[in-house]
Amino acid sequence: EAAIRRRVLDDGLLEAVIGLPSNLFYNTTIPTCILVFRSSGTKTPERQRGVLFIDASTRFTKAKNRHLLTDADITDIVTAYHSGSDGDGEAGLSARFVPTTEIAANGFDLNIGRYIKQTAAEQEDLGTLIDAYNIARAERQKTEQRMLAVLSAAGIEGFDE
Repeated sequence: EAAIRRRVLDDGLLEAVIGLPSNLFYNTTIPTCILVFRSSGTKTPERQRGVLFIDASTRFTKAKNRHLLTDADITDIVTAYHSGSDGDGEAGLSARFVPTTEIAANGFDLNIGRYIKQTAAEQEDLGTLIDAYNIARAERQKTEQRMLAVLSAAGIEGFDE
């Protein structure tokens, strides 16, 4: 597979990799992608020496049995493809033009996650987390005491405190 990817890149055939959400199709829940190919020598000059990666994996609307791409999602993906950028970088869409040299340095890997980093989840303050844990722990202990008192009043014994 690496040899095939290398040949496709060396010949300048691959223009873009567009990652789509998981669960788009009825028979599979795996995420899918679109590979955009061009005939040799037909890529625009600004895309000659690389590949445009677009991550649209979080752009979907939940439906009953699967995810759906809305017209707005599709429009934003197409706009990112034509412009070569993600605009403001918000709303679950990221794009990056990656030079062929970088792809080669990564063993011709075309995994979107290698070139577009997912936004890191906001880190919470450790002190805030400890406070929340202590409050939840105290509430649990209080509830257990209440439960043991109710069981004891009902004549049910044998629970360790």
